[in-house]
Formats: sequence, C-alpha cells, structure tokens
Amino acid sequence: MTKRIDILDGWRGISILLVLCGHLLPLGPAKYQLNVSIAGTGMALFFILSGFLITSILQKDLNIKSFFIKRFLRILPLAWVVLLTTLIYFNAESWKYLPHFFFYANWPPMSLLPSTGHFWSLCVEMQFYVMIGLLVWIFKRYAFYLLPLFCIAVSIARFTYDKPMVINTYFRIDEILAGCLLAMLVNADKPLWLRIQAVVSKLNPLIMLPILVLSAHPESGALNYFRPYIALLTIGSTVFNSNAQTLFFQILRSRFLAYIAQISYALYLIHGVLADTWIGQGETKAQKYLKRPLLFGLTFLLAHISTFYYEKRWIALGQRLTSKVKG
Repeated sequence: MTKRIDILDGWRGISILLVLCGHLLPLGPAKYQLNVSIAGTGMALFFILSGFLITSILQKDLNIKSFFIKRFLRILPLAWVVLLTTLIYFNAESWKYLPHFFFYANWPPMSLLPSTGHFWSLCVEMQFYVMIGLLVWIFKRYAFYLLPLFCIAVSIARFTYDKPMVINTYFRIDEILAGCLLAMLVNADKPLWLRIQAVVSKLNPLIMLPILVLSAHPESGALNYFRPYIALLTIGSTVFNSNAQTLFFQILRSRFLAYIAQISYALYLIHGVLADTWIGQGETKAQKYLKRPLLFGLTFLLAHISTFYYEKRWIALGQRLTSKVKG
C-alpha cells in the first residue's frame, strides 16, 4: 500500500496558496479572468490530493466506522464553529443553517452566502466521504473498481450539459474521483499499470502545470473537461519521480510548503469569511487592497492557532476513539 509521499505536502501547500491568490489578489486585468484560472487550478490540485488520500486510507484499512470517526472529527469541529459564527454574524435566514451544517448548500436551491461561498468545496468533500464510505461498506474492495466508472460518467455529464466549471457536486466530483484513480495507479502492481506509471513518470510537471492553469480558464473550451485528468497527471508526474533532486522537487519538499500544508484546511475556511468583513472590503479597490496584508496576516495567525491548538485536540480524540473501534 501507499507509503507516505512527502512531495504531496508540497502540492497541498501550492494548492492552497493558488486558491488564496485567486481569491484575494488582483492577478492582472479582470478581462483576462486569471483569478478564476488560478483559483480553479488550486482547487483541482486540492481535490486530486483529497481523492488520493481517502482512497489510500481505505485501501489500507476497510474499517468504515474508523474512517467516518476520523474524517468527521477532522472536518466538523472547525467547520461548524466557523459556520455558526459566520451565519450569526451575517444574520443568515434560519432555513440556511441546515444546508450549511449538513453540507448540501451547494445543491439547488443554493443557500450559500457571500461569506460562505467557498464552503461549496467542503460540501463536495463531505458528500464524497459519505459516498465512498457507503460504497466500501457495501462492496468492500470491489468498490474501488466503481470509482473510474463514476469519474468518467461525471466528466461525460459535464460535457453533455456544458458545465465546464461549476460548484454542484454532481458536476465537479470528477476532480476528486481522478485523485482516487491516481491512488489506485500508485498502488497497482500489474504489468499494464506499471507501464502506465512509467509513461506518467516521464511527464514534466513544469509543463503540465501551465496546461492545468489553462484548463481552468473559462475560455479554454473543451480543455476544461479534461482538467481532472490533467491535474492527475501533473501530480502523478512527481509521485512517480519522488526521489528526483531537481529544484522543483526541492521546493515541493520545502519546510515552508509543508507548514502551509499543515494549516491549509484552516486557511481555506477562514480566508473566505474574513474577506467578506471590513478587513477584506473597501469602498475603492485601493482601500480594499491596502488592507490585504492585514487580511493575510490575520488569516495565517488564526489558521495557525486553529491547527495547533484546536483541531489538533479533535484529531487526537479521533485517534483515541478509533483505536477501540472494530470494523
């Protein structure tokens, strides 16, 4: 089964930094839509990593009770605190609480607020956890063979209904499912899969990454529908060369990106909320962006505190509880 691959921490760090840049910084003239492309690239990478992680965990251990306990205690404590604070602060309508707290706010009728709009991706994640957990519970290891079919089906549906990049789970989950395919490829040992690994290992991540950025651009046309697979190949090209010593691989292994990866979950949840408050707004663009250093500083400070002094306790609780759980 999959051993720990340190360069994936680097990719996770890169993914959240791309999302923050896409959401919070002016990346060229608005007409070029670079912010959309950069943020979309970050999310594609993040989803690939998520699918890879979850599939690797379940391939190693089919204990679904343990899986759900660990996942929910990893996700819910911070998410619910941030949501409760945000919904109260922005005086959200009462009917919007349930979709937010049970993570289906990205399904029609949309109940996301400007301050919680970024929670759409957490909705996709949580729905994926439930889906794959139930599949593995019912079909055991055979469930993994269904994932490629689901992935391709979603991509075909996106193309059929002309949905290049939307936030509905049923038109976006192929990015996570592509990460599942990467995990299956990494863990495969059949001759055909080994040949595929060899081909992917020859790809250059510095070439694949710009192609991925292009595939996340609103004007990239049909390339948008291949984004999950381009993201898979981008990360895969480094996974199968994880011992490489080039400058890019050294960056992926850097302590800075490893730290960013550690606090990435909190960074993601917190930045979107703060961006919709006084600290992230301004009557003019100059006023708004002059406050950006303060917004970044507060976001990173709160994320650090959350990761190492709040979330850490819940993760430890999950470890203790699951040490007594049988499948």
